[in-house]
Amino acid sequence: MVLGEGTEAYASDGRQNDQPTGRPKGGALSERLTISTIRDQIVGVETLVPLFDGTHSPCINFDNASTTPALKPVLDKLNEFMQWYASVGRGAGIKSRLSTKTLEEVRELVYRFVGADPKRHTVIFGKNATEVINQLARRIPFRSGDIVISTAMEHHSNDLPWRAVAQVKCVEVDERGVLDLGHLAHLLNRHANAVRLVAVTGASNVTGVVNPIHDIAEMAHSVGAKLCVDAAQLAPHRSIRMDDVAVERSIDYLAFSAHKMYAPFGIGVLVGLTDLFQEGVPDHVGGGQVDLVTRDHILWSAPPAREEAGTPNIVGAVALGKTILCLQDVGLQPIAAHEAGLTQHLLGRLSRIERIAVYGDTEADRSADRLGVVPFSIEGVPHELVAAILDGEAGIGVRDGLFCAHPYVLRLLNEPADTVARLSQELGKGVPVHMPGLTRVSFGMYNTRAEVDVLVEVLEGISRGRYEGQYTQDARTGRFVREGLSFRSNKELFSLGADFPKLRHEQYDSSHPRIRR
Repeated sequence: MVLGEGTEAYASDGRQNDQPTGRPKGGALSERLTISTIRDQIVGVETLVPLFDGTHSPCINFDNASTTPALKPVLDKLNEFMQWYASVGRGAGIKSRLSTKTLEEVRELVYRFVGADPKRHTVIFGKNATEVINQLARRIPFRSGDIVISTAMEHHSNDLPWRAVAQVKCVEVDERGVLDLGHLAHLLNRHANAVRLVAVTGASNVTGVVNPIHDIAEMAHSVGAKLCVDAAQLAPHRSIRMDDVAVERSIDYLAFSAHKMYAPFGIGVLVGLTDLFQEGVPDHVGGGQVDLVTRDHILWSAPPAREEAGTPNIVGAVALGKTILCLQDVGLQPIAAHEAGLTQHLLGRLSRIERIAVYGDTEADRSADRLGVVPFSIEGVPHELVAAILDGEAGIGVRDGLFCAHPYVLRLLNEPADTVARLSQELGKGVPVHMPGLTRVSFGMYNTRAEVDVLVEVLEGISRGRYEGQYTQDARTGRFVREGLSFRSNKELFSLGADFPKLRHEQYDSSHPRIRR
């Protein structure tokens, strides 16, 4: 079993293997994937969802910054692999040996995908980006007085782990949510002797701002600090080169999750400097990471095995490896260009709708410099209601709220400090409150201009108070629930214990205004 296109192979310890390169027979993608054909390879892209009036419409997914759908070639490869599925590690059987070899093949693909040097870096698999960033935070031997410089735009996953282990200084952002590099330079100079690490997102999950990570690396390294990049948002949309630059501009640690790059099967990746993981006790301990254990002595294995306690998620690894091959086949540049076109179209159309405010960079002409993530609000309409109407009226899935980046969104909203203090006090007492927030659209490589037009059509109606469904708000959760559903519960759409006929387009009149192709 092979994942697909061959790569120049490296063992997990960085030594080059004597394996041939090139595309193996029988393992190649059956047809080359392109940005124009990729939509046909997305699982569930034509799934029909119920609307408030009992009709059905193809689901439009604009919540890709949260989780992307799976790719069909990934599912196909998983089905092919499952006949060989077995425990990874020291099994003597052919299935175990093949599973172990496949895990290392995925590790090699990751090195290539992020431009890491196997002689300097190691690839560690975990549950997701959140877990591996926490793992890194606990593995760095911080001393009293050590400082981590983070930023005001971080996802909680690249914020809270550092608060738990060191003193954190925060780089501010401007009114558009762009990182203030001057403030970063100030903090580095002021705390030069104490800064151990700079932690920054590669791209914002709220505004789509893409940070100059190599410039930041050079700034951090100038005072002897290391750089950790949260690439969960960046990896599916932009090429990453950890080491294809001057050493002083290289990235030391990088984390990302497969579930945000079309392989939602529970695996995350940390690519980090090997030296760190050769010393000390691993964050998680157990089987698979030792060479010898006696009653009074432990001999830890070399990384990455040292950091991967227990049975690895080989199925998630296979999915990750295959999705990397698929993304490389499509090309990160065509993906970026396509998503920039969608962003430019959306920003242009939203600018002509009264009562809609876009946050972050609102200039459509700069869409190529950002990710396709657009947060907005509609004057007088709660963000929860906007999301509910989009779902109920047109089957459009978006995200609303604070997007696991509370300080950042509150800064964009310019919420007064006393308002935030009141919210904190009331939430601490268990009092139901209306949380501030925004509605977010986030694009994937498979989204279309026609889908954007459907979205804008519904938003225009909401801005004018024209929508058909009735929505009631749950006082406890703050969520709005649409009335008049044609099913009693989500169990009528999917249940582990029952089979349901798949809803398809041909079951419905394609001329129906809610059937969106």
